[in-house]
Amino acid sequence: MKSDSNKIIIFDTTLRDGEQSPGASMNQAEKLRIATQLETLGVDVIEAGFPAASEGDFKAVEAVSKQLKRTQVAALCRASENDITKAWEAVKNAAFPRIHTFIATSDIHMQYKLKMSREEVVENAVKAVRYAKSFTDNVEFSAEDGSRSDRDFLCKIFGAAIEAGATTLNLPDTVGYAVPQEFSELVRYVMENTPGMDKAVLSVHCHNDLGLATANTLAAIKAGARQAEVTINGIGERAGNTSLEEVVMSLNTRPNFFPETTSIDTTRIYPTSRLVSMITGILVQPNRAIVGANAFAHEAGIHQDGVLKNPMTYEIMKPETIGLSKNNLVLGKHSGRHALYSHISSMGYNLSDEELNLVFEKFKHLADRKKSILDEDIEALINEGVLRSSEIFKLEYIHVASGTHVFPTASVHLKINNRLVKGATEANGPIDAVFNTIARLTDTKARLLRFSISALTEGTDAQGEVTVRLSEDGIVALGKGSDPDIITASARAYVNGLNRLEYLKENPVVRPETL
Repeated sequence: MKSDSNKIIIFDTTLRDGEQSPGASMNQAEKLRIATQLETLGVDVIEAGFPAASEGDFKAVEAVSKQLKRTQVAALCRASENDITKAWEAVKNAAFPRIHTFIATSDIHMQYKLKMSREEVVENAVKAVRYAKSFTDNVEFSAEDGSRSDRDFLCKIFGAAIEAGATTLNLPDTVGYAVPQEFSELVRYVMENTPGMDKAVLSVHCHNDLGLATANTLAAIKAGARQAEVTINGIGERAGNTSLEEVVMSLNTRPNFFPETTSIDTTRIYPTSRLVSMITGILVQPNRAIVGANAFAHEAGIHQDGVLKNPMTYEIMKPETIGLSKNNLVLGKHSGRHALYSHISSMGYNLSDEELNLVFEKFKHLADRKKSILDEDIEALINEGVLRSSEIFKLEYIHVASGTHVFPTASVHLKINNRLVKGATEANGPIDAVFNTIARLTDTKARLLRFSISALTEGTDAQGEVTVRLSEDGIVALGKGSDPDIITASARAYVNGLNRLEYLKENPVVRPETL
């Protein structure tokens, strides 16, 4: 759209494309919590899912649509009447609904996947946009594999989509093939040669297969694109998507180069990143830009000396800007409810009274075992106490015997749909014994693909955080658990992974196509 406006619309697809990361399944309650956090963050549009993919996805999109008050809610759909009808049924109760329909436009996709001619693709796109327009004026059209499509054909189909009623046009780099200079030239060409482009907003949706998603998105913004499609922590299909935090903080940190602005409250970035990581089970790598554990860490002596004299010597942005506060409040076993509640709120979490009570109860138990409670500990308590409130399998009790002259044995009590079951198993090691016992009690056929342990904080009393990756019949699920006792943390992670597998069996993440 040729406009004097420097406002960049932030379109977040964590709940749709982000969920397509292997194992990153989210149930309805988890999607609602992330959606609420994204609205607080200031996201303009939330793509809540693909309603035609499954009944679970439909219900989740519907629930998000009913809950949000300020943010547009988009539903993705293929260029078919059935998909579009389901998309509208899912978002019709939103305060600001959007239908997002797409069809592939590259020669390789049209020939081998769609088996359609260019004329047939244009005809289907126009028909889809017109049908979506019969429900709402807020219609987005995407040209799948746009970066590998013929430029003039892109302009033709985009022009036809605008004439049919589309108000947003999305140019995706579906397979992460583009490079910044090439992509910015394509954006300029499309904006200058698409009939009626002044009536629509041009959007970009970049994948990170070559590690260039953020660079391509910023190049597109510089060339005139005014909507950026992103995910929290850059999660998504294959190597992921453009990262919200990288795009927003690039614009925020370099206003001399980027006069463009967003509606994002940057102080909410870090809490949102942590929430998405906790819910999906996908860890944020320590050296990740903006939100990684090392992003504001300085180990080299010369760096430390410079930062102490003036933080701007080695920090181009302040930690507080992204919500990474240096809060000096120390929490321990003598801390009361009010202190805990106030601290949780300052961390960016909005919990109900019932949820706060659950966290406080777990906080007191942890405080009896650990002298000082840090933010990472509190986040783990929120994850264990609130985000997993409705699960099929619940760990009730665990006892392990192990040592140099003892054959490792684990006794486990589980609740399966609120029915208590018990069992014990001997194995090669304590964690092996725990996992074998749980597998026998739950009758799972899942295979353990990956097992990793890390410390949430410093010190020998730190909580251990365990991550597992499970697979069953082609379905992959991630599980996370934390506890000062790493064997208990392992048990919780395994049970969490099994719960996610059960959810995925009932609500598979279907990927008919991708943008």
